[in-house]
Amino acid sequence: MADGDRRLANIFGALALAVADEVRQVTEVAAAHGAAGPSALVALHEFLDHPTIDELRRVVGLTHSGAVRLVDRLEEEGYVSRRAGPDARSVSIVLTTRGRGAARRVLAARAAAVDSVIGDLGAGERAQLTELCEKLLAATTGRRLAARAANRPPQAGWLCRLCDFDACGRPLGACPAATAVWSNDPKERARGRAQT
Repeated sequence: MADGDRRLANIFGALALAVADEVRQVTEVAAAHGAAGPSALVALHEFLDHPTIDELRRVVGLTHSGAVRLVDRLEEEGYVSRRAGPDARSVSIVLTTRGRGAARRVLAARAAAVDSVIGDLGAGERAQLTELCEKLLAATTGRRLAARAANRPPQAGWLCRLCDFDACGRPLGACPAATAVWSNDPKERARGRAQT
């Protein structure tokens, strides 16, 4: 790796860590839950429609027992309720009105945290950064799909677990991650989901 490439990788890695730290901190405060709580609330709000605990755990990157404990905590706070699942052995998780409010607070906190990082960029710089991020996100999604195909699913959960779907343009077909999935598997487009 050339010195310039090493420097870019190092600087980008530091920035990515700073953004991740800030997003984690503000979303945990907004949700009044740590770890996977903010991701679970947003995923339930944005795209998971009455998932089972197993579906939720895959999205947020938890073990089954970890997901059960998370759902227990979210239920105690009044953010979710359990309903009968698709079969006799499973339960379905439903976001409550209180949970939707918490999810909206998490999305707003995330947006503010990221905007604080890019706030000093001009309009042209933001356009360039958007183009680069779209390219990197599509490539990252491709690698994640290849890992899943090789039976090595990413451990941290889905990329879109904290995403605001309206902001990324998913309903309009403009989300780079969803587009990468849908071009690889048109059946996922028909379902309206994109396992990223």
